[in-house]
Amino acid sequence: MADKRDYYEVLGLQKGATDAEIKKAYRKLAKQYHPDLNPDNPEAEEKFKEINEANQVLSDPEKRAKYDQFGFAGIDPSYGGGANFTGGFDGVDLGDIFADIFGGGFGGFGGGFSSSRSANGSAAKRGSDIAVNLDISFMEACKGVSKNINVSCLEECPDCKGTGAAAGSTVKTCPDCNGRGVVTVQQRSMFGMMQTQKPCTKCGGKGKIIEKPCSKCAGSGRTMQTKTVNVNVPAGVDNGITLSVRGKGAAGTNGGQHGDLKVRISVKSDPVFKRDEDDILIDFPITYMQAVCGAEIDVPTIDGMVSYKVPAGTQPGQVFRLRGKGVQRLQRNPGDRGDQLVKMVVEVPKNLNKKQKEALIAFDETLDDKNYEKRKGFFDKLKDMFK
Repeated sequence: MADKRDYYEVLGLQKGATDAEIKKAYRKLAKQYHPDLNPDNPEAEEKFKEINEANQVLSDPEKRAKYDQFGFAGIDPSYGGGANFTGGFDGVDLGDIFADIFGGGFGGFGGGFSSSRSANGSAAKRGSDIAVNLDISFMEACKGVSKNINVSCLEECPDCKGTGAAAGSTVKTCPDCNGRGVVTVQQRSMFGMMQTQKPCTKCGGKGKIIEKPCSKCAGSGRTMQTKTVNVNVPAGVDNGITLSVRGKGAAGTNGGQHGDLKVRISVKSDPVFKRDEDDILIDFPITYMQAVCGAEIDVPTIDGMVSYKVPAGTQPGQVFRLRGKGVQRLQRNPGDRGDQLVKMVVEVPKNLNKKQKEALIAFDETLDDKNYEKRKGFFDKLKDMFK
């Protein structure tokens, strides 16, 4: 833990950065070091984890406030634990330590311990993330596509507008907890009198009491609804990549923000094209005569047909490269693409009639070793082996 970098430094920001600046910096670095874009790169994977950790703290107002005031110890009571112990607790809050053990908080010795932590159920809470799968075609993955997805999740109740109260009824502050959602409980222990905070039983930790709950949501303020979310799938996505759509997950509670929608991409196979990272692969059949004499052919690409001149003497399995005819590389300039690799499959003619066979035999008799370099080389090796 001693080697942890400052979260603002991790994101390349100054303390006091705005929420928009944090969001922008995180997105930029997350794209740069995403494991899917840096395969077999442990350093990039560790940086990605560090960036995510920094964002989780700085994008959460409550965690950020604690971090700004107390540093790492404000968000992780175990940070620095055991260090500099010389008979006292140097810079370590006993309240945080005992709170982790007993579920409440403590603040100093002297007649008892007072709670410093809260299980406040009335605080704003972020909604949960929603995960969905999205099937797209091979060509949609190559070119990019905009898709509408139907998502079922908890949303603000349309009848009570999230208050949980029926129309015409009122919402009162809980008299037991005064709207805090927690109550302080005293109990004696081996350390003396101890004060802990627990969720208020009268209001269920909400800090408010609803006289007449909304019949649609039963007072929860949220109902399960189906909404349509537009997802922009960028050109170049590959099978298994997960896209995050901010704020399109489940609604939060007590005014908390929405969660995110996590869209896992599944790319269907194509009958003609195959993919190797950013390159497109294709097997192209040519005739025996096209391979021998050369020919002008039309080759299919993800952009359409392109003309290509097959050189005379093309061998079976020979691969030709069409520069820039592959897939758009993610997080690069729009024109930065892979290549298309065209493998020539020479088809040997079958079902020849007598006249065709005789013509081929007559043709073959005009050839000698200089026309068959591989054949000549092979038999030369045999001669050296068995002489």
